[in-house]
This record gives sequence, C-alpha cells and structure tokens, in this order.
Amino acid sequence: MVSLNSRIDSRRSTMTPKNQSHTSRRIETKATIADLTEPRLIEAVNPIAARFLYSLRLIAIHHKASRDPVPELASRLSSFQVAAKALALGQTVSIVWPEYIHVSRFCCCQMTHDEVTIAAMIESACERDRSAFERLGEGFIRPDRMERLWDGILALVEAELTAC
Repeated sequence: MVSLNSRIDSRRSTMTPKNQSHTSRRIETKATIADLTEPRLIEAVNPIAARFLYSLRLIAIHHKASRDPVPELASRLSSFQVAAKALALGQTVSIVWPEYIHVSRFCCCQMTHDEVTIAAMIESACERDRSAFERLGEGFIRPDRMERLWDGILALVEAELTAC
C-alpha cells in the first residue's frame, strides 16, 4: 500500500516550472489570507501611528454625533497643533481612500485592515521611506492622490515631534 505522502512527493518531483510557479503563488496567496485573519493590535505600531488611529476613531465618533472633534482631540493629544494636523490628515485620508474607511471602536485594541494600512503608511513616513509608502498604496490609492497623503502624514509627524 502506497501512502498518501509518497504520492504527493512523487507528484511534486514531476512538476514543471510552470506548475511550481502556480503552486508557489497559491502558497503565497494562502499565506496572505492567513496573515489577514490574524488580528493586529494597536499597541504593536509606532506611537505616532497609534495616536493618529485613536484620533481617527475619535473623529468618527464626533462626526456621527455631528460635533466638532477639535476640542476633544486637543485635550487628548495635549496640543492644538497636533489636533489640527490629525483632523486635516483624517480629512485627507477620507478623500483619497477609495472607499469608506473602517475603524474600530475607540476602546478596541484590534485594528481594522484600513487602520493597519494607515499605520504602516505613517510608519514608513516616520522612517522617510517613500518607496515603502508607495508600495502600500500601490493598486489601492490612485497615484495622483499619493502625494497629498504623503504630505499630510509628514505634517502630522512633524507636529507630533515638535510638540514634545
């Protein structure tokens, strides 16, 4: 009796490069899907990114209640300048994002996929890595809108660093 593993091994050894390429893409796709199912925690990101995500959540709450978020943002961020830049970046993100932005509840430690992407973009801007920033938005955000988002994130990072 031939075991299942030996049949699989014999099939793999006869794969053509084209089949191996297809198999490797399937494995990469499965790994990407598995990665997306893992919850990401806000405490694992850069502090500037985390503060902005909380600001974005607060802006969403105030928008739903038809209230001005600036006083609350200024109080929580301890800086009117940072609050203004966070609000401006929130508006920029909502304009350049191709769909509605999904944010978690304010008290939730897990991030949505949109929040993960935004945090990664902020982290790449903090490191002044424009190519990583561009890769994060590639195929998702229109190229003509990336410059505006980059500038908004850099303005927030500068405000955060000078407010200390």
